Amino acid sequence: MSLVNEVSILYNAEILDISSGVYAEGDLRIDDGVITEIGKNLPRPARASVIDARGRYLIPGLIDCHVHLNAESADLGSNARTSPTLQAAHASQAMSSMLSRGFTTVRDVGGADYGLAEAQRRGLFVGPRVKFGGPALSQTGGHGDFRGPGDDAEPICRHGIGRVVDGVDGVRAAVRDEVRKGADHIKIMASGGAASPTDRVDSTQFSEEEIRAAVEEATAANRYVTAHAYTARAVNRCLNYGVRGIEHGNFIDEESIRLFNSTEAFLVPTLVTYWALQREGRENGQSTESARKVDVILEAGLGALERATMGGVNIVYGSDLLGRMQRHQNKEFEIRAEVQSPLEILTSATSTAARLIEEEERVGRLEVGMVADLIMLDEDPLEKISVLANPHDHINLVMQAGTVVKN
Repeated sequence: MSLVNEVSILYNAEILDISSGVYAEGDLRIDDGVITEIGKNLPRPARASVIDARGRYLIPGLIDCHVHLNAESADLGSNARTSPTLQAAHASQAMSSMLSRGFTTVRDVGGADYGLAEAQRRGLFVGPRVKFGGPALSQTGGHGDFRGPGDDAEPICRHGIGRVVDGVDGVRAAVRDEVRKGADHIKIMASGGAASPTDRVDSTQFSEEEIRAAVEEATAANRYVTAHAYTARAVNRCLNYGVRGIEHGNFIDEESIRLFNSTEAFLVPTLVTYWALQREGRENGQSTESARKVDVILEAGLGALERATMGGVNIVYGSDLLGRMQRHQNKEFEIRAEVQSPLEILTSATSTAARLIEEEERVGRLEVGMVADLIMLDEDPLEKISVLANPHDHINLVMQAGTVVKN
């Protein structure tokens, strides 16, 4: 990785205003990692690092709001039994690859901890900055409990994607503990899922009192709760109880749309993970039972995304890929293009994502005063979103806080 220059100038670029979807040709100046000036014919100090961006398109650095950096396998139960140092080694490699694909920030919603985020901050790991929530909270027999029906051992709650807790007091204690460990948000498993062995996708999980307790404790600590939820029944009860984000939401209904808008909550679809699991899940540790669940979930996902888009919901980019399948992270751009415009998709991965992670004053837009996270492309993604689905062919440069990390 190159060192941050005191001053960098990218000149003659097409600079995207993500709020309007309009490019302006001009120069962009960066001082100590922050955008300080945008305009035409900016002065070029002798000490500046000057980059010719003529004929290139500058967009904000991408934000993926649903990753699992520690997940080296689609068998999430096995991840809980893996050495944490081996997990960290896997995460380091995964993070480096994500950064080269244009993702300058990610939100980990199950597994990453303070150490991983701090390693990136200190420059020990090259990768996106990490917003993390620690292990997701799951009820016994829920989506974060990976014991089979014949397994009566105590659940493994360390180093894995989930932490099993029950009852209002148990939930309160767990939220406080994850906040103590630095969590930026709290994730709860509020419905069944594809990767868990003993629950149904259409089940609801955690009682009203438990969900409200999680929200109350997170709010007290100036954090928010996001929830894994598939069905309208699971999604709607979460939104009614104060949950701010919904992960997946493949079976939402019109009442869900109304609740999203009235609460200003966020939806994080993750369609690419089902696409990848259909093709590569078994070779990456997915069970036969999980494979059967995936087919049903994928079929519903695009319809839900279309309804949410037409309904004006806050939609955020997420991938949710596991193990070697993480290399398909940018395929989500192409899948969503079936029902969304390029600008809608790009906004979900930049400015809207920044609002969800509560970093909208720092990242997600190319404006004066923002951190200089940006991507330079050889083609216009608003004309052809597939250029972002093929990052190694079309991304010419990636900057993170003014540092050139891919050139």
